[in-house]
Amino acid sequence: MKRDVEVYKKEKYEFKYIIADEAQYIKNNNTQNSKAIKEIKSQVKFALTGTPIENSLSELWSIFDFIMPGYLFGYKKFKEVYETPIIKDKDERAMQKLKMLIEPFVLRRIKTDVLTELPDKTISILNNEMKGEQEKIYISYMQIARKEAMQEIEENGFEKSQIRILALLTRLRQICCHPSLFLENYKGESSKLNQCIEIVKDAIQAGHKILLFSGYTSMFEIIEKELKKNDIKYFKLTGQTKVGERIQLVDEFNESPNVKIFLISLKAGGTGLNLIGADMVIHYDPWWNLSAENQATDRTYRIGQKKNVQVYKLITKNSIEEKIYELQQRKAKLMDDMLSTKQTFINKLTKEEVMSLFT
Repeated sequence: MKRDVEVYKKEKYEFKYIIADEAQYIKNNNTQNSKAIKEIKSQVKFALTGTPIENSLSELWSIFDFIMPGYLFGYKKFKEVYETPIIKDKDERAMQKLKMLIEPFVLRRIKTDVLTELPDKTISILNNEMKGEQEKIYISYMQIARKEAMQEIEENGFEKSQIRILALLTRLRQICCHPSLFLENYKGESSKLNQCIEIVKDAIQAGHKILLFSGYTSMFEIIEKELKKNDIKYFKLTGQTKVGERIQLVDEFNESPNVKIFLISLKAGGTGLNLIGADMVIHYDPWWNLSAENQATDRTYRIGQKKNVQVYKLITKNSIEEKIYELQQRKAKLMDDMLSTKQTFINKLTKEEVMSLFT
């Protein structure tokens, strides 16, 4: 579309319908995709998406700007009247007014309504607690990270400090997973890894097959060593896995009774895989984007699944992971109230929200 848009404009085409499937690809109003499709004329427009809001309310505005240009004003006024009051000030009146405006034009279909034959899905939060050397490293690095973040913001301002802040937060998240992700000489344990391997062994003994997701491919190298120690057969899928091999691994995992666990990275396995051979999902670390996490879970919770699906989210107590999870839940409630949808998001964090992660 973005390549051919000039042809459509030159010939002055006007269509009866335009249907934008996977409309999250036009959620950013500044992209070429978004600009191109909004220039094509049509009498009626539809937008289909499983994630109408992933990161901010501006995405909802951009989709409506395609369907009904001007209905939610220009973005500047939308931000002033709705986005800022709702996100920053938790303004219930603004939220209810926006919901009233969009409700007549949103047709919602959630999976449980459409796929009534699907079995149950249970989500459990399992906490682990850092001890010994891991805990000492976390506390020490947290003090350093907080100081560096404050200094960075003071010198360069919040907007220009975000890459550095993300790097500091990533280090804290890695320590929760396993300190050796960035400390080469670390010889201690990881409470989360111990918990994860215990869950895996118990699940396999009970006859389950498992999808284990992580945002850190380097974490898989550590997990693999533990699986080999326990003589557990596994497959692994990352961004480095070739397309042909992906298909082969998926088919073999679904059919083989011998391979009990599939390690899948966030970027490689969030979409496009049918893994109904599994009936258990483990999210080793919490992801910033909840809709991506939900899509990963749905690699096994989909048409054809006959067994109940158990989902475990491993969260380290008294850590950044706990704070990320709490932040997700607050923003999830806001979006659930707004759109009556389970698709949730983490908005661009405010300075106050970011600094709360360093406590």
